[in-house]
Amino acid sequence: MDEEYDAIVLGTGLKECILSGMLSVSGKKVLHIDRNKYYGGESASITPLEELFAKFNAPAPDETYGRGRDWNVDLIPKFLMANGLLVKLLIHTGVTRYLEFKSVEGSYVYKGGKISKVPVDQKEALASDLMGMFEKRRFRNFLIYVQDFQEEDCKTWKDFDPSTANMQSLYDKFGLDKNTQDFTGHALALYLDDNYLQQPAIQTIRRIKLYSDSLARYGKSPYLYPMYGLGELPQGFARLSAIYGGTYMLDKPIDEIVLGEGGRVIGVRSGNEIAKCKQVYCDPSYVPDRVRKKGQVIRCICLLDHPIANTKDALSTQIIIPQKQVGRHSDIYVSLVSYTHQVAAKGWFIAMVSTTVETNDPESEIKPGLDLLGPIRQKFVSVTDYYEPTDDGSQSSIFISESYDATTHFETTCLDVLKIYKRGTDEDFDFSKVKVELGEEEQ
Repeated sequence: MDEEYDAIVLGTGLKECILSGMLSVSGKKVLHIDRNKYYGGESASITPLEELFAKFNAPAPDETYGRGRDWNVDLIPKFLMANGLLVKLLIHTGVTRYLEFKSVEGSYVYKGGKISKVPVDQKEALASDLMGMFEKRRFRNFLIYVQDFQEEDCKTWKDFDPSTANMQSLYDKFGLDKNTQDFTGHALALYLDDNYLQQPAIQTIRRIKLYSDSLARYGKSPYLYPMYGLGELPQGFARLSAIYGGTYMLDKPIDEIVLGEGGRVIGVRSGNEIAKCKQVYCDPSYVPDRVRKKGQVIRCICLLDHPIANTKDALSTQIIIPQKQVGRHSDIYVSLVSYTHQVAAKGWFIAMVSTTVETNDPESEIKPGLDLLGPIRQKFVSVTDYYEPTDDGSQSSIFISESYDATTHFETTCLDVLKIYKRGTDEDFDFSKVKVELGEEEQ
């Protein structure tokens, strides 16, 4: 350990593993340490099932759950957008060769107590039960506008400048009602709240295009999920980092981040050993004095022996409950995966309901999501603090990720990673750098 590195990464959560891979691919000498014996940190997958029950202090599962080792339960399940940032990173860095993905079967949105398929093209817009007849036509025209829109061709903008005008004014231009705005912003553009309405419309147009481009790749929904769960992702990036010369150490306690003159990091101490470095990248748990609590997230893992009603018996799905539908400030997310992804025993399903905590009774806040699931065999509830760094790391060269939010997709995670990479290297990540061919040592 007593060597000098360009960067030391602390924690093997997904964000840290992606950063480690990106830094290694960019030619940096990286040491990656975790105090735990396992990969994944907060975003780990738990197997066998007995371990999950023990983690939440529940009596051991009976034999109806099948073999314990057939389960891989993600503590923070999230889906990948088929055309999104994480898939681009996976493909460009070559990590996909270690992983197998399956398309998620459905994407639904909640309105007035029931769920409906999220409409994404003209045909679906006209068939959707989310809108009345005249609203369907207006929404169809809006979708055509977004599909035909090209940033580099201002003729497609149709007398509307999306880089200066806000999203609310684009909705108003097409006469869309509040309900339609609600599912467009939250279930298609995947915003967490309504602040986006006052931001330039171009951001939302890009997000809706991402959703429809992702859907076009596989057809059933825009989302993908890895076989055997998300625990495979950090390990894939860890392998990538190792190929490019990165060094990994698990089960290594971190006693001190060593600072030099001017409060800039010069190394990391474990016991009597010090590894020297120019930069540290880490999750909030390694630097409690450099983060502030922004809020809390409640997550409820539910084990079911049946699919969710009104989803055409889908073996995997996502449901978004927009904030306004249930009188909240933030959305409620429901995700479902199952034995088809090799994460549960045959005939079993794993649902997750999550949201940002707004009251002193977090469990009652996720009730609208739980009510959609039908009978629940076992549930595990956790409320975790959501941390963000107190500074950008420019003075200390310590670059800290935010905690994982309540969303059931990876776009916010990737944006945080790319932001941190830019803060640490002063450059945007160059995707073209990493289209690697398989060498001998990589096969």
